Amino acid sequence: MNSMQRTLTTLGQQEPDRVPLFLLTTGHGAKEVGLSIEAYFSRAENVIEGQLRLLKKYRADCLYGFYYASIEVEAWGGNTLFGTDGPPQCGAPIINDTQIDTLEAPAIDGAPGLRRVLDTLRGLKQRVGDSVPIIGVAISPFSLPVMQMGFDRYIELIYEQPGRFERLMQANIEFCVNWSNAQLAAGATAICYFDPVSSTTTIPRALYLETGHAVARRCLPRIKGATATHLASGRGLPIIGDIADTGTAIVGVSALEDLAQLKAAANKRVSLLGNLNGIEMRRWTPAQAEAEVKRAIAKAGRGGGFLLGDNHGEIPQLVPDEVLLAIRDAVDRWGRYPLDWIADWQDEGA
Repeated sequence: MNSMQRTLTTLGQQEPDRVPLFLLTTGHGAKEVGLSIEAYFSRAENVIEGQLRLLKKYRADCLYGFYYASIEVEAWGGNTLFGTDGPPQCGAPIINDTQIDTLEAPAIDGAPGLRRVLDTLRGLKQRVGDSVPIIGVAISPFSLPVMQMGFDRYIELIYEQPGRFERLMQANIEFCVNWSNAQLAAGATAICYFDPVSSTTTIPRALYLETGHAVARRCLPRIKGATATHLASGRGLPIIGDIADTGTAIVGVSALEDLAQLKAAANKRVSLLGNLNGIEMRRWTPAQAEAEVKRAIAKAGRGGGFLLGDNHGEIPQLVPDEVLLAIRDAVDRWGRYPLDWIADWQDEGA
């Protein structure tokens, strides 16, 4: 199978030739082409070359069109702070309460950063066609305000100003739908819908059902392609059935939760992506990397419906190549179907 066939078989809740490996690397591309993070993300050609080199190097099953989260806030008038060895960070909040009353979603083609992402997706599509999934990214309308307003002011808005909260969601939904569909038209296979504020790490399930869940049910059906909802390291076990109700195909799951419990709760309604700990990964030995891969596959690999990846949706740039290559080798060794070795592994008390 090629990467696309492997992934589609898994999403159909069937076993492909092996577990798909989704290494969601961004800053590693800058190292591959010998550029700073800021210079790397300044031109689509850099990211195209970086992603293609990473695909060849790690032999993963997807390409990642994601640049950095605040590139969306740039479209609303915000700015981005660049460092040397980590992901770009969002600058100061740009929206206050009263501005929400007249807020309108910005045009996608009016944002230089978004245009670079679209050019990247087109370039990747030209190179790989339909053989490798190309993942686009949109921050959920419910989670984007953390960068637009600041976390404290946004939480106060949710609780204290329901009218303005709804007005903000309307504008953000329009932006998210337009941005997602532009990426799909440019060549993305699916959209990763990042929604960390919906995680039960952040808000209780009852509030999620009133807010993030309701927003997703309004937004996702308007996106003209498959979506994967990612909680960006946050816990999701108590709401995995609710997330499935939104129509998303995949849930990105946390290293803080047990994959076997998540697989049971998903009950073939959604597939799982995860849940290797990207922070701990920085300090793993190759042997530890293999052990973590083996554990994850044993817990969630049988019957399809599982893609191995990190738990956050972006592997830190400081994770060394030897660890990522060890993950790749471990998938080749332990991820081949049928996974007959799992019974012996469990008998050994692993």
